[in-house]
Amino acid sequence: MDGQSFVARFGGVFEHSPWVAEGAYGPDLPLTAPAVHAAMCAVFRAATREERLAVLRAHPDLAGKLAVSGGLTEESRAEQAGAGLDRLTPEEFARFTALNAAYVETFGFPFIIAVKGLDRHAILAAFEARIGNGAEEEFETASAEVEKIARLRLEGLLPGDAR
Repeated sequence: MDGQSFVARFGGVFEHSPWVAEGAYGPDLPLTAPAVHAAMCAVFRAATREERLAVLRAHPDLAGKLAVSGGLTEESRAEQAGAGLDRLTPEEFARFTALNAAYVETFGFPFIIAVKGLDRHAILAAFEARIGNGAEEEFETASAEVEKIARLRLEGLLPGDAR
Protein backbone atom coordinates (compact mmCIF):
# COMPACT_ATOMS: atom_id res chain seq x y z
CA MET A 1 0.00 0.00 0.00
CA ASP A 2 1.43 3.39 -0.95
CA GLY A 3 1.27 6.45 1.31
CA GLN A 4 -1.68 8.04 -0.47
CA SER A 5 -3.74 4.85 -0.21
CA PHE A 6 -2.76 4.46 3.44
CA VAL A 7 -3.95 7.98 4.28
CA ALA A 8 -7.13 7.48 2.25
CA ARG A 9 -7.92 4.34 4.25
CA PHE A 10 -6.77 5.41 7.73
CA GLY A 11 -6.87 9.22 7.65
CA GLY A 12 -10.12 9.33 9.63
CA VAL A 13 -9.05 6.99 12.41
CA PHE A 14 -7.97 10.01 14.45
CA GLU A 15 -11.05 12.22 13.99
CA HIS A 16 -10.55 14.68 11.09
CA SER A 17 -6.76 14.40 11.51
CA PRO A 18 -5.21 12.70 8.47
CA TRP A 19 -1.79 14.09 9.43
CA VAL A 20 -1.57 11.31 12.03
CA ALA A 21 -1.89 8.65 9.33
CA GLU A 22 0.53 10.56 7.09
CA GLY A 23 3.17 10.54 9.83
CA ALA A 24 2.58 6.87 10.67
CA TYR A 25 2.93 5.56 7.14
CA GLY A 26 5.96 3.54 6.25
CA PRO A 27 6.34 1.09 3.35
CA ASP A 28 7.41 -1.65 5.78
CA LEU A 29 4.64 -1.04 8.34
CA PRO A 30 2.71 -4.29 8.82
CA LEU A 31 -0.96 -3.74 8.00
CA THR A 32 -2.27 -5.10 11.26
CA ALA A 33 -4.37 -3.24 13.80
CA PRO A 34 -1.69 -3.42 16.54
CA ALA A 35 1.12 -2.23 14.25
CA VAL A 36 -0.81 0.62 12.64
CA HIS A 37 -2.22 1.66 16.02
CA ALA A 38 1.24 1.78 17.60
CA ALA A 39 2.61 3.83 14.70
CA MET A 40 -0.31 6.27 14.77
CA CYS A 41 -0.19 6.68 18.55
CA ALA A 42 3.55 7.38 18.35
CA VAL A 43 2.85 10.21 15.89
CA PHE A 44 0.03 11.56 18.06
CA ARG A 45 2.12 11.45 21.26
CA ALA A 46 5.12 13.09 19.53
CA ALA A 47 2.98 15.97 18.25
CA THR A 48 3.01 19.36 19.88
CA ARG A 49 0.44 20.09 22.55
CA GLU A 50 -1.40 22.37 20.11
CA GLU A 51 -1.53 19.63 17.47
CA ARG A 52 -2.87 17.14 20.01
CA LEU A 53 -5.37 19.72 21.24
CA ALA A 54 -6.57 20.15 17.64
CA VAL A 55 -7.25 16.39 17.51
CA LEU A 56 -9.22 16.59 20.75
CA ARG A 57 -11.18 19.57 19.44
CA ALA A 58 -11.99 17.68 16.21
CA HIS A 59 -14.18 15.28 18.20
CA PRO A 60 -17.90 15.99 18.41
CA ASP A 61 -19.84 16.53 21.61
CA LEU A 62 -21.54 13.37 22.80
CA ALA A 63 -25.24 13.58 21.94
CA GLY A 64 -24.60 17.16 20.85
CA LYS A 65 -25.68 19.43 18.03
CA LEU A 66 -23.88 17.46 15.31
CA ALA A 67 -25.61 14.27 16.41
CA VAL A 68 -29.00 15.95 16.33
CA SER A 69 -28.38 17.56 12.93
CA GLY A 70 -26.87 14.42 11.38
CA GLY A 71 -23.45 16.05 10.98
CA LEU A 72 -21.32 13.35 12.64
CA THR A 73 -18.80 11.26 10.74
CA GLU A 74 -20.14 7.79 10.00
CA GLU A 75 -17.76 6.34 12.60
CA SER A 76 -18.91 8.75 15.33
CA ARG A 77 -22.57 8.26 14.47
CA ALA A 78 -22.29 4.49 14.71
CA GLU A 79 -20.28 4.67 17.93
CA GLN A 80 -22.74 7.03 19.62
CA ALA A 81 -25.77 5.04 18.41
CA GLY A 82 -24.19 1.83 19.67
CA ALA A 83 -24.07 3.36 23.15
CA GLY A 84 -27.69 4.50 22.97
CA LEU A 85 -26.85 8.20 22.75
CA ASP A 86 -29.34 8.57 19.91
CA ARG A 87 -32.13 7.44 22.23
CA LEU A 88 -31.75 9.75 25.22
CA THR A 89 -34.76 10.86 27.21
CA PRO A 90 -35.37 14.63 27.21
CA GLU A 91 -33.93 14.77 30.74
CA GLU A 92 -30.81 12.83 29.74
CA PHE A 93 -30.36 15.00 26.65
CA ALA A 94 -30.60 18.14 28.83
CA ARG A 95 -27.99 16.71 31.23
CA PHE A 96 -25.60 15.84 28.39
CA THR A 97 -26.09 19.31 26.89
CA ALA A 98 -25.31 21.00 30.23
CA LEU A 99 -22.30 18.78 30.86
CA ASN A 100 -20.99 19.31 27.33
CA ALA A 101 -21.15 23.10 27.78
CA ALA A 102 -19.51 23.00 31.21
CA TYR A 103 -16.80 20.60 30.06
CA VAL A 104 -15.84 22.65 27.00
CA GLU A 105 -15.85 25.81 29.13
CA THR A 106 -13.54 24.14 31.65
CA PHE A 107 -11.15 22.26 29.37
CA GLY A 108 -11.42 23.87 25.92
CA PHE A 109 -12.27 20.64 24.09
CA PRO A 110 -15.23 18.23 24.09
CA PHE A 111 -15.62 15.31 26.47
CA ILE A 112 -14.10 12.26 24.78
CA ILE A 113 -14.68 8.67 25.77
CA ALA A 114 -14.46 5.43 23.83
CA VAL A 115 -18.14 4.52 24.02
CA LYS A 116 -17.96 0.96 22.67
CA GLY A 117 -19.25 -1.41 25.31
CA LEU A 118 -20.69 1.41 27.42
CA ASP A 119 -24.30 2.47 27.77
CA ARG A 120 -25.55 6.02 28.24
CA HIS A 121 -25.66 5.60 32.02
CA ALA A 122 -22.00 4.58 32.23
CA ILE A 123 -21.02 7.40 29.89
CA LEU A 124 -22.94 9.93 31.96
CA ALA A 125 -21.30 8.65 35.16
CA ALA A 126 -17.84 8.98 33.59
CA PHE A 127 -18.73 12.45 32.32
CA GLU A 128 -19.81 13.57 35.79
CA ALA A 129 -16.68 12.09 37.40
CA ARG A 130 -14.18 13.48 34.91
CA ILE A 131 -15.53 17.03 34.87
CA GLY A 132 -13.90 17.42 38.30
CA ASN A 133 -10.43 16.52 36.99
CA GLY A 134 -7.60 19.02 36.72
CA ALA A 135 -6.74 20.40 33.29
CA GLU A 136 -3.58 18.35 32.72
CA GLU A 137 -5.13 15.13 34.02
CA GLU A 138 -8.11 15.57 31.71
CA PHE A 139 -5.93 16.42 28.70
CA GLU A 140 -4.07 13.14 29.23
CA THR A 141 -7.28 11.18 29.89
CA ALA A 142 -8.91 12.57 26.74
CA SER A 143 -5.76 11.78 24.73
CA ALA A 144 -5.81 8.18 26.00
CA GLU A 145 -9.49 7.92 25.04
CA VAL A 146 -8.69 9.18 21.52
CA GLU A 147 -6.11 6.41 21.26
CA LYS A 148 -8.69 3.82 22.42
CA ILE A 149 -11.15 5.08 19.81
CA ALA A 150 -8.43 4.80 17.17
CA ARG A 151 -7.65 1.22 18.25
CA LEU A 152 -11.31 0.23 18.04
CA ARG A 153 -11.67 1.82 14.61
CA LEU A 154 -8.52 0.08 13.35
CA GLU A 155 -9.72 -3.27 14.68
CA GLY A 156 -12.75 -2.80 12.45
CA LEU A 157 -10.54 -2.11 9.44
CA LEU A 158 -7.63 -4.50 9.90
CA PRO A 159 -6.83 -7.97 11.18
CA GLY A 160 -4.98 -8.44 14.45
CA ASP A 161 -2.25 -10.51 12.78
CA ALA A 162 -0.44 -10.07 9.48
CA ARG A 163 -2.09 -11.64 6.47
